[in-house]
Amino acid sequence: MIFEQIAAGGCQSYLVGCETTRAAVLIDPEQSRIEHYRMLVNQLGVHIRYVVDTHTHADHFSASRGLGKALQAPVVMHRLSPAPFADLRLDDGDMLIVGELRLKAMHTPGHTRDSLCLVAEDRVFTGDTLLIGGTGRTDLPTGDPHALYESLFEKLLKLPPETLVFPAHDYKGRSHSTIGIEIADNPRLQKVERTAFVDMMQHLDLAAPTHLTEALRTNMSGGRTVAQMLAEAAREVPFMSLAELNDRIGRNSGALVILDVREKDAYDKGHIAGAVHLPRGQLELRTNSVLPDPTVKIITCCEFGKISTLAAATLRDLGYMRATALDGGMKAWSEAGYPLEQ
Repeated sequence: MIFEQIAAGGCQSYLVGCETTRAAVLIDPEQSRIEHYRMLVNQLGVHIRYVVDTHTHADHFSASRGLGKALQAPVVMHRLSPAPFADLRLDDGDMLIVGELRLKAMHTPGHTRDSLCLVAEDRVFTGDTLLIGGTGRTDLPTGDPHALYESLFEKLLKLPPETLVFPAHDYKGRSHSTIGIEIADNPRLQKVERTAFVDMMQHLDLAAPTHLTEALRTNMSGGRTVAQMLAEAAREVPFMSLAELNDRIGRNSGALVILDVREKDAYDKGHIAGAVHLPRGQLELRTNSVLPDPTVKIITCCEFGKISTLAAATLRDLGYMRATALDGGMKAWSEAGYPLEQ
């Protein structure tokens, strides 16, 4: 078996393949490691047959859709996944054939209703259903402690005790465990009665994942993350330095519109002399009246340089082809000692 475990913070993903045919599968790929996965594919000389998400992730951004397109491999999830981009949807007991390797899907709802584990030879990829020394939480959307109890005690833990356990997360640098070790040592699995287990899961009082809403939104729909939107916008627009803008203002060098896209209270506290105020939320509706000349040079600015980058990209989409974003924003402008007016 070809086997590579890839860590990204607390996230764990896996490249598993057949040595004879060089066919492989990627399990739970994470957005920040896309280039690493592609490097591994080339380095190992494998062909990715499937890209699998074991469930709808709520704590990180899945790379399955992007990698599926890039590697021309179908995205695989359980049939209950809400993701519209899943190409192949599995039922409990379905099997993926990857060369001479067989991966059997085990539906294990509880952490999410679309959670599944993949059993392959001597190991099982448990997603967030079973972790090393823990289990997936059940207090996020579609979580159910009763379903998790059944998935663990009536299905997953009935695998042979020597079965290797490879979860989708571990925050203590551990690579794997076994079913037997987890049954013996995992504190949550000591609650073997349903009522006690459910009560424990309902009173864990865990903090919400940092990117909960954004992760669910993008992983469920295939939409873009904020970071992706900013990166795409930054590729589409040029920038102007603070010093260059200050010099142009001082020289009064040609027609130049400084467009402040912050909200009114921020604009009123201090803005660049002569800046036109047009909040980002009103941009598309008021461009024709505020910016009647589509050939004029426009410098967008905001507090930190992010919203203004999106605004400049939008202006270019609208036909203002000389729209440029101020590098750094008003915070950097103020910290550099450049003048403001109120």
